[in-house]
Amino acid sequence: MSRALRAVRSYVARAPGTYIWLTILFLTTVALHHMSPEFEEQFLRQRSTNIHELSSNPVRVLIASAMWIDGGRWLPYVALYTVFHAPAEHWLGTARWLAVCAAAHVLATLASEGALLWAIQHGMAPHSAVNTLDVGVSYALAGVVGVLTYRIPTPWRYAYLVVVLAVYGVPLATGRTFTDLGHFTSVLIGLACHPLVRSCGKARNPKETLPTSRG
Repeated sequence: MSRALRAVRSYVARAPGTYIWLTILFLTTVALHHMSPEFEEQFLRQRSTNIHELSSNPVRVLIASAMWIDGGRWLPYVALYTVFHAPAEHWLGTARWLAVCAAAHVLATLASEGALLWAIQHGMAPHSAVNTLDVGVSYALAGVVGVLTYRIPTPWRYAYLVVVLAVYGVPLATGRTFTDLGHFTSVLIGLACHPLVRSCGKARNPKETLPTSRG
């Protein structure tokens, strides 16, 4: 038990950005649970990366939108962050991991909202869509899922990539929403971050077990 606890502490300590971010999401989720539904929607809309807010406060909403979870379910993100973000931060280091997250979050947001603006201008979406609620951390997560492709050795890498492209590509092909486009774009951005991973060590066999910390 003591060895297991040391291993957990080591795993968390080597991914400070991941778990600080999770802590912020926990606090903001608790805050949302204390808001009325009407106030919550208005509150989140002001922190949303929709067209209206991006036009007036782009930097503020790009940062703020990544600190809130729409829906109030925090525990699933603990699992997702531990499975994807933490290994990516261990491998890339905090600075490069954060660069991948920021690139995916910002560029995918601009791409998806740009597509939505085009749809509005061409009568394919209502003008009210400029105020669409769009907060959350899924674009950054998708970018990290994409970049982790390079952490897996062949031939497992190709199987992983096929699964990732299917998970994010099928919703885009069938649903064609601006968020589906944002998620798929995020994966492509993660894949495009290959130059960041060249000096981060060899690909890792998924059969390898996590090293235990020594105390």
